[in-house]
Amino acid sequence: MQNRRMTDNPFALRAAEPRDVPAIVGLIRELAEFEKLTHLLRVTPENLHPHLFGDKPVVEALVAEVDGAVVAFALFFTNFSTFLAKPGLYLEDLYVQPAHRQLGLGRALLQRLGQIAVERDYGRFEWSVLDWNENAIRFYEKMGASVLPDWRICRVTGAALEKFR
Repeated sequence: MQNRRMTDNPFALRAAEPRDVPAIVGLIRELAEFEKLTHLLRVTPENLHPHLFGDKPVVEALVAEVDGAVVAFALFFTNFSTFLAKPGLYLEDLYVQPAHRQLGLGRALLQRLGQIAVERDYGRFEWSVLDWNENAIRFYEKMGASVLPDWRICRVTGAALEKFR
C-alpha cells in the first residue's frame, strides 16, 4: 500500500513499518487507559514486533500520521467464515489520539480496511465495540456497520486457558 496524502486532509495513511512499533505500543497504552483496561496490558515493542514483522506475521497494521507523527492506528488480521467459505478481515483495535479526532482519521482507516477486504475478496469486515462506547457505536452505524445484538464474545485467557485443554 502506498503512502496516501490527500490535499484536503492533514494526515497520511500507510501500512505500518517496523520503525512504527514503539508508536503503536504507545497508542495501545492510550487505548487501554481509555477503556480502563491497563491492568490487562502486557504489550511491549519487543513482544509485538514479531507478530507484525517476524517470520510468520499474524497481524497487520495501518498508521495515520499528522506532521510526521503517528497519531492513530488500526491493527487487524484475517479470520474465516465457514458459512461464506471465505476469509474475512477482523479489526482488533482502532485508536485515534483525542487531539486528532474530528480530522476524519477513523473514517479513513475504516474505509481503507474496507478497501483491503474488497481487494482481497474477503467475505466480511468485522470488529467489536464496548457496549458503553456510545460515540463509537453511533460512528460505526453512520459508517454503515450493523451492531449485532445477538452475538456475545466468549474469551478464555490466562489461567482459565491453561485449564481449558
